[in-house]
Parts: sequence; C-alpha cells; structure tokens
Amino acid sequence: MSAAALATLRQDPFGRLVLTDPEGVDRVGIVAVRAFPIAAPDEAISLLDADGHELAWIERLADCPEPQRGLLERALEQREFMPRLTRLKSVSSFATPSTWQVETDRGDTEFVLKGEEQIRRLGPDLLIVNDASGVQYLIRDLASMDAVSRKLLDRFL
Repeated sequence: MSAAALATLRQDPFGRLVLTDPEGVDRVGIVAVRAFPIAAPDEAISLLDADGHELAWIERLADCPEPQRGLLERALEQREFMPRLTRLKSVSSFATPSTWQVETDRGDTEFVLKGEEQIRRLGPDLLIVNDASGVQYLIRDLASMDAVSRKLLDRFL
C-alpha cells in the first residue's frame, strides 16, 4: 500500500478508524489485523472493513507515515491483548494447577496455570503461557529472563 493511500486513514470523533477509498467513499469501522502477531508483529498488517473484507495491506508498519502509524499501533494494541511476561516472582506449587505471581509489561499479576500443556514453546526462546482464564502471556526471549524465572519455568518445560 502506498503512503499516499494510507494518508486517507483517520479517526472519527467516536474513535473509529475511517479509510477513504479511491472513489472518495468513507469506510467507517476499519479493523487492523496482524497476519503474524508473534513472529512478525510489525509486518503484514491488513485493514478490514466491518464485514471482514480486506481493503488494504501494509507490508511494514515502520513505512507508514505519522500520524497514521500511531493510529494503527493504538488500534492493534487495543485489539490484541497479550502481555509480555518479564519475570516470575513465585509459583505456589510445581504440580498443576498452580498459582503464578508474575511481572508483565503491563504490571504485576497473578494467574492459575491449569496444566503444563498450557505452556507452548514456539521457538528456542519464545513461549506462550495460557492461564486458566484464557489470557495468553508472551515470553519473547527466555534467555534474557533472570535466573530465578528461568529456573521456575524449567520445572514446567
């Protein structure tokens, strides 16, 4: 998608994204969706209308002009809730279910891990932890976590 075409993206007074098509028709309620939210979060973004039809494709978010890039980043953040797990503070038990107290990029929280199968390894240092409520926590770089967190995680992997 060209920068000129994306320049028609704006936000209406109700906070909805609006994309004006080449014929001058406003498409209200645009939804931004990442094709690869974990592997390539800043690449391959689709802009969909209210019916789920693709109206535009963005190869790289970094290539978008401001303020449209900011609009897209906020829209994507609101749509996708996947906190990054940065540190394990404690685990109630090494048998499941267990209660985990953790730090995330969105603050401290506590959740219940129902079973070891709720931890999925997506790469050498990339993990997703699903809590009992269905919230997914992302560990993007296991090797960069502190030693205590890695040791606690090793008991479940």
